[in-house]
Amino acid sequence: MRAVELNRKRILVTFLMHLGDLTLTTPFIHALRMAAPDSHITMLVDEKLKDVVLFNPHLDEVITIDKKGRDNSLLSLVSCAHRLSGMDFDVLINLHPNERCSFICALTKVKERTGCTNWLFKPFFDVLTPLDRKLHAADMYLDVLTQLGVKELQHQGLEIFPGEENLAYADSFWRSESLREEEKLVGLNIGSAVETKRWSPERFAEVADRLAERGYRTVFFGGPMDEEMVAEATSHMRTKPIIATGKFTIGQLAAAMRRCCLIITNDSGPMHVAISQRVPIVAMYGPSHPDLYGPYTEMATIVTAEPPCPGCAAGMKHHCDDPRYNLRCMKDLTVAQVLAACDKWLPDGTGRIDCAAESKDAGAAAGKKA
Repeated sequence: MRAVELNRKRILVTFLMHLGDLTLTTPFIHALRMAAPDSHITMLVDEKLKDVVLFNPHLDEVITIDKKGRDNSLLSLVSCAHRLSGMDFDVLINLHPNERCSFICALTKVKERTGCTNWLFKPFFDVLTPLDRKLHAADMYLDVLTQLGVKELQHQGLEIFPGEENLAYADSFWRSESLREEEKLVGLNIGSAVETKRWSPERFAEVADRLAERGYRTVFFGGPMDEEMVAEATSHMRTKPIIATGKFTIGQLAAAMRRCCLIITNDSGPMHVAISQRVPIVAMYGPSHPDLYGPYTEMATIVTAEPPCPGCAAGMKHHCDDPRYNLRCMKDLTVAQVLAACDKWLPDGTGRIDCAAESKDAGAAAGKKA
């Protein structure tokens, strides 16, 4: 492994993974800027996720492709590589070895091609930085910089900068829901792309009701794919929550989450978005491993079934068909456990403690994983 000069360069960072994964690269972006203050840094991301980095002050430019839409073809990937080749980059850093991004990187003309890649494209890379899968994902991406010769990794944890327009939209939404300034708001994120990571809607409903009875307003977040689950949850509720499901872009979601004093969530992309806004979270974990993809913050309580289920010891399962386990990791995780975890972050419901303000101050001071 040899060091790569990063300062005073035109740098292209490429990453085409999912919402949570992209959010977990934001410490890398910050650390790269600190290591290369005089460089021009561009990032290639999926168009649907561009809000994660669009207003990031540590980037000079964001380029997108619609990887599952209009650019979902070999010809489009070649065209993307041709476009990037014309931008005269000095250094390319690829942060994930997925085939699509590796292919683009291999075809892009650049003075020095670095990072990780699918094994098929290794001969095209000048400096390889294999991902250390034993590290937390955010630290795994930061380790790429260490392998490139950066000695000090300066960052402030996960960061999504929503932008003024999205902040204004979120404020408007809360006003439309008659949310008063003095009211304490708790968010619930019911969905997850992986079925085995989902806690039951009925239990989310019970938690929301119990918190509402203590004086908190509750709101359900999530995307359009979560609307059916949220409808099921609210059908079990005695109190009336705010429904924000399917109503926000990623940037608007980040802005809206700032209003919460706590977010209760499955392991999911929106969980990482909440962390990026310095909001405390209570996270339910079943088949996935929090040591690798858990909350990258000190302001989190992780709740797991007791005793833990051994069914995913060899790796997270996307389906749980084994009758010995049958999603026990999530089914045995109780409402009482989650409410007890909430108590750490919600001292009372009377309005005497400004949870949101305290969480943002603590987050600004911490800005790193526990």
